[in-house]
Amino acid sequence: MTIRYAQEPELDARAFRDLLAATTLGARRPIEDLPRLERMLRQADIVLTARAGTQLVGVARAITDFAYACYLSDLAVHESFQRRRIGRRLIAETHAVAGKCTTLVLVAAPGAETFYAGIGMAPLPSSWAIWRSS
Repeated sequence: MTIRYAQEPELDARAFRDLLAATTLGARRPIEDLPRLERMLRQADIVLTARAGTQLVGVARAITDFAYACYLSDLAVHESFQRRRIGRRLIAETHAVAGKCTTLVLVAAPGAETFYAGIGMAPLPSSWAIWRSS
């Protein structure tokens, strides 16, 4: 089946939740809080989707200034569609939309480090965070 990639800034929060729940990322996102997922989508600068027919099979959600930096905050591919280069393509499409003049960065989900290394992304040995309280 052909996968169609598109910018989808008005992606439905329920569809986003259902996709997250079908990935390992669902355990690390507030999927029980639909209003928060809605805010996550509406405040993102880039929301890209991958669809097999009408089925949502992948999402990339990013925050960027379109000039220097792009933070890929969510990359999710439905477990039954993984290993089909969908994640790789969503990263490439996100970087293209943000602009090749940007540096694209992300925080890898536990266990996904080998995927990012395998597609040629460079690790950042020193990064820092102030974790959210909820």
